[in-house]
Amino acid sequence: MKLFTRIKISYALLCVVPLLLICIMTYCLGILGLNSLEKRYDVSDGSMEIFINPMKILGSLTGSIRKELNDTVASDPGKMEDIYYLQDVNKNLAKFSSYLIVQKDGEIIYSGQEESGGVAIDEAYLSLDTDEGSIYVPEPVPYHLSQMHFSYPDGSDGCISIVTDLSAMMPQLRVTMIQWIIVAVAILALSGMVLTMWLYKSIVKPLHLLKAATENIKEGNLNFNVKAEANDEIGELCIAFEEMRKKLKEQIDISMQYEQDNKELISNISHDLKTPITAIKGYIEGIMDGVADTPQKRDRYLRTVYSKANDMEKMIEELFLYSKLDSNTMTYSFTKVNLNDYFEDCIEEISTDLERKNIDLGFFNYADKDVVIIADPEQLKRVIMNIVNNSAKYIGNKKGLINIRIREEAEFVQIEIEDNGKGIAKNELSHIFDRGYRTDASRNSAQGGSGFGLSIAKKIVEEHGGRIWATSKENIGTSICFVIRKYEERKIDE
Repeated sequence: MKLFTRIKISYALLCVVPLLLICIMTYCLGILGLNSLEKRYDVSDGSMEIFINPMKILGSLTGSIRKELNDTVASDPGKMEDIYYLQDVNKNLAKFSSYLIVQKDGEIIYSGQEESGGVAIDEAYLSLDTDEGSIYVPEPVPYHLSQMHFSYPDGSDGCISIVTDLSAMMPQLRVTMIQWIIVAVAILALSGMVLTMWLYKSIVKPLHLLKAATENIKEGNLNFNVKAEANDEIGELCIAFEEMRKKLKEQIDISMQYEQDNKELISNISHDLKTPITAIKGYIEGIMDGVADTPQKRDRYLRTVYSKANDMEKMIEELFLYSKLDSNTMTYSFTKVNLNDYFEDCIEEISTDLERKNIDLGFFNYADKDVVIIADPEQLKRVIMNIVNNSAKYIGNKKGLINIRIREEAEFVQIEIEDNGKGIAKNELSHIFDRGYRTDASRNSAQGGSGFGLSIAKKIVEEHGGRIWATSKENIGTSICFVIRKYEERKIDE
């Protein structure tokens, strides 16, 4: 549920729910008040309409007794001169804070005030001829005067007045009003609290989670989760925050791994450079101390020093090249290259070097002679040389064999360089393209190399839009393959 929708629902509930509860509460208090009025003042019309029209209460006071008197004057008006009957009626009225006054031709023939201890009234009100037959007097003591007119058997005018003391009604109404106000306020407070807790759970609580998450990030702790608890704007914010945390953690992990790799690289390079430097120093010291005391020894020592210096130079060049590739500062000169002609030139150059190492070279081109690729000739040659030199390095002392095969596919060409060396273990095969990686854990430099050859080849192939991979079987050999896209001229229809 969206946040705006939730706010609208909260607003609607805040308006409707308290109003509904207050109406129910008003009805319940009205029923209680009505029962109280019926018991205290003999209200004849016990309906909720009394509370809609409060003046109707006054007309309903002592309803049952007034009905009895109406029936009496209708059937036997002379009975209104029977003092015993009037005393009985007055006694009943006293139960409802009322008393009886009877007049004949304007003179009071009976008054029950003293018998019932009722409130004193102004007799002037008894002579008023009211159409409604009902008078409310608020001061000095509130009371109600209800009159019924009739005729005696001798034709005299009769009037029955019922006086009701209302002084007890006002406190009761005041208590009822106070109860209504207290309950109404309680309903409003409770409704507001419930809706506030609902909004708190959906808005404030997620914000607290986000605040705690930012505190964790500030402290450098990214090992936590931000869970979206609702499908709203804040939930979307939590999801975005969680994605940001994952990306940030991933970047930090990559940076830490990169830093660790750099430390290992520096350590490996230091080890690889220290070995030839130590050898160079040893041979030079031998010359200086006179150990090489013959021209033949001095010549051998100097050639060894020269070879070690070349190894160091090559290692530094490869490190510098890898640094340029890794920082994407390497410049390429891409051009159209005929695949067959290019590899024939490469094979001629490679075969001469491999013959000195007692390694036979086979070349098999299964692609069309006119296939053209887009490549940087110098960098592509570096890829081939690095793979071939790596294969030659691990063949060992046996008769070596390296085969280069070219196969043509629909959109690319595949170059496969296969050797009959010692092979690579399965657990090491996925790491041979990592920088500085060697399959010999001791980093024995007897076989030469810096460990950057295949990683450089991988980066160059990827910059050409291709990919490179390897397959190997121990004690049988290794095949390294890479693919380069073909060049195809687009024909424009005239």
